[in-house]
Amino acid sequence: MTVHFIGAGPGAADLITLRAQRLIAASAVVLYAGALVPAEVIAHAPPGARRIDTQNLDLDAIVAQYSRAHERGDDVARLHSGDISIWSAAAEQMRRLDELQIAYDITPGVPAFAAAAASLRRELTLPGVAQTVILTRHARRATPMPAGEELDALAAHGATLVLHLAVQAIDELAPKLAVHYGDDGPVAVVARASRPDEVILRGTLATIAAQVLEAGVRRSAVIIVGPALGTPGFCDSHLYSPARERTG
Repeated sequence: MTVHFIGAGPGAADLITLRAQRLIAASAVVLYAGALVPAEVIAHAPPGARRIDTQNLDLDAIVAQYSRAHERGDDVARLHSGDISIWSAAAEQMRRLDELQIAYDITPGVPAFAAAAASLRRELTLPGVAQTVILTRHARRATPMPAGEELDALAAHGATLVLHLAVQAIDELAPKLAVHYGDDGPVAVVARASRPDEVILRGTLATIAAQVLEAGVRRSAVIIVGPALGTPGFCDSHLYSPARERTG
């Protein structure tokens, strides 16, 4: 028996991997967050599979489901939105599984920031403009940020900055970011990236808060800030340069 932690992607039902689909179809138990994982993904489960919405379960209740499946010898597909590697709350579940000596593995998924960049039709790293992407979040209604990871310290790098769980505080955050990126610093907010009801807002740090308010965006959004979103005045990459020395 194995618990399969599966990144279920940003919301579009077809943005899961072939491996994810195969594992879901072979699992007798499927655990998922009902508000975040589309029904079409859960539908890959076999007939008769136990389908359990975890959005109202605490950690102990979720682990109890794993223990029950382990006793029955049933594989579990544990679906998390986006990718397991960031803000999935999977680490605490894995720790419990290690203590219980229950086997598990991880299948990656498409993260929300990648889906947002695709919707914006933008590469977040551009030659001579931005070669670093910082993924972070806002701590207003979540676990406090560790020392050294304050927003001011991260924004000071001037890299492409991606903020999760932060759109409700955009009016507070935009002025702080403008200190480092300028009032005219380009910014985009993508809500429900890849879904049919996706919302894309483009503006500057001086205008974006009003745009978010007018659009009524309150959750399920990422904020992307940085010069990579600006004008296409960047040099071609070395990768495809005719001057690059080639082998083979």
